[in-house]
Amino acid sequence: MSKPDRSIDPRIMESAKKEFLAHGFEKASLKTICQEAGVTTGALYKRYKGKEDLFCAVVADTVAALDGFVEMRSSAQVKDLSDEELVGAWEMEESMPEWFRFLYEHQEGFTLLISSAGGTRYANFQHDLADKMTAKTYEYFQEAKVRGLTHGDISEEEMHILLSAFWTAVCEPFIHGYTWEQMEAHSRIICSLFHWSRALGFDAPVI
Repeated sequence: MSKPDRSIDPRIMESAKKEFLAHGFEKASLKTICQEAGVTTGALYKRYKGKEDLFCAVVADTVAALDGFVEMRSSAQVKDLSDEELVGAWEMEESMPEWFRFLYEHQEGFTLLISSAGGTRYANFQHDLADKMTAKTYEYFQEAKVRGLTHGDISEEEMHILLSAFWTAVCEPFIHGYTWEQMEAHSRIICSLFHWSRALGFDAPVI
């Protein structure tokens, strides 16, 4: 029994990525993808159920990498953190460049997820990302309140709204095709704009 020819898979993936980036999922053409890859539509359908299945395959590595990165950054048990670590978690001068470096390494996949995924299971990716981050972020904040490290008073719903605004600011330069130098400058602006310590009451005496 002959083995399936997998040599054309990279061509399909690269062609699909290019087409999805140029036109978004809904306007992307499977016919164009096949023509650019030099394969028949039959060959494509032997590998993918349809256009959404192909899109999900294109972004799969980015989704897995992002899930792993988020898990790594949120794996700490807040009760095990020192007061200094808990307060320092809101200072972004070190963490923000790390985020941008990671996202820039996965730039094409991340851009697809935040700007080209309408009509797929990832249509609400940016909102879902903010939602995923809210629970752990609010856990940090609540622990700081219990320890008397902050005088802030904010609900989990408000935290979600703030994080949604924050992630919009993070995502926009990818949508606009910023260079790495522009990303670095943007990262510094975000650190100034989103002064979490001040907004959440970490930089004033607890009454």
